[in-house]
Amino acid sequence: MLPASATAQNKGRVTLDYYYNHEFKKDKTGNTIRWHYTWEEQESGGFSLWGHIFDSLGASRDTLAIAPSAAALAHTSIYIIVDPDTEQESPAPHMMQEEAAAAIYKWVQAGGVLVLLGNDSANAEQRHFNRLSEKFGIHFNPDSYHRVQGRHWEQGAFRIEPHHVIFPHVVQVYIKELATLTIQPPAKAVYEDGGNVIMAVAQVGKGTVFAVGDPWFYNEYTDGKRLPPVYQNYAAAVDLSRWLLDQVPQRHRKKRH
Repeated sequence: MLPASATAQNKGRVTLDYYYNHEFKKDKTGNTIRWHYTWEEQESGGFSLWGHIFDSLGASRDTLAIAPSAAALAHTSIYIIVDPDTEQESPAPHMMQEEAAAAIYKWVQAGGVLVLLGNDSANAEQRHFNRLSEKFGIHFNPDSYHRVQGRHWEQGAFRIEPHHVIFPHVVQVYIKELATLTIQPPAKAVYEDGGNVIMAVAQVGKGTVFAVGDPWFYNEYTDGKRLPPVYQNYAAAVDLSRWLLDQVPQRHRKKRH
């Protein structure tokens, strides 16, 4: 568990899943360390910058290293699940089961904000993950859209229309090799490209779901060191974070903080 931010002012608690994404590797000294899409990791594959964005917006941060349940999610305002492990990534991957999916669904109905960041079919477990997403009308497709060759950054470019409901301060972002989405009500597309649904939102009860088929905001593509400056992934992370916090019902913020 991570300590709450000292600056948090009832903006809600953002919990990052550490159960479905649960990868380890050897560091330079030979020690086994947790890595890939964690708040703590400051290298390319971490979410340290995204975590700092939430801090700056007045949210507190947490992690969940066990299967989600009503009790585990009781004090969470926003729950982020990223890139569920495949059998190639973990010797014993945790697959989404119906009991956990049902608990998450009820939590969303009650006002929770769920963020589903998948990955292309070669890099994320989709069959079980879709048990959860399909409850909200969202299916992660077994494809890999926007494949990028070398440094041909333009192959990963997405233009954002002016005054976008989620990304009003962004003109262009970069996402490569992502899973497209197939949606049905209550889900609605909030970004499409070439006839493909790239991002979707679902309103269920008092809660909200946002989905895109890529981890997207890890440090490699937000720190400004790799991508040309025309790609505004960091600004997109700020916009999405602010939008997510705005979706948290006001009366739920203090209770869940």
